Amino acid sequence: MTPRDAVIAFYDRVWNRIDKAAIPELFHPDFSFRGSLGPSMTGHAAFAAYVDQVTGALADYRCTIRDLVAEDSRAFARMHFEGIHRGPFMGFAPTGKRVEWAGAALFTLKGGKISDLWVLGDVHGLIDSLTRNAKH
Repeated sequence: MTPRDAVIAFYDRVWNRIDKAAIPELFHPDFSFRGSLGPSMTGHAAFAAYVDQVTGALADYRCTIRDLVAEDSRAFARMHFEGIHRGPFMGFAPTGKRVEWAGAALFTLKGGKISDLWVLGDVHGLIDSLTRNAKH
């Protein structure tokens, strides 16, 4: 799988369709991850738990690729993340309102599978959105 194909499949299958069965198909066994919300982890099970945590707190969670650049065994994506705040999230009680934030993701592949993923999210913008929603 090319890095471009891996990134598209990752966001479409794992996040937008919440297809955790895709994790072993797309990720290298030694997968390491640094998430847009801050946590770092290794392994398929830890990542699946992170998916559950985020999608449990945010209904209709969507990841939209704004830009995607791939070269050799790496890819970089500029991202937009959004969902409906339905459960406790980042220390905020659910509001039922939409939250959104920007992010950037750097993917590294090994043997055609994602071996490392580093994501940096605009957490300040997300907290601003959560704070505004909590006040209204």
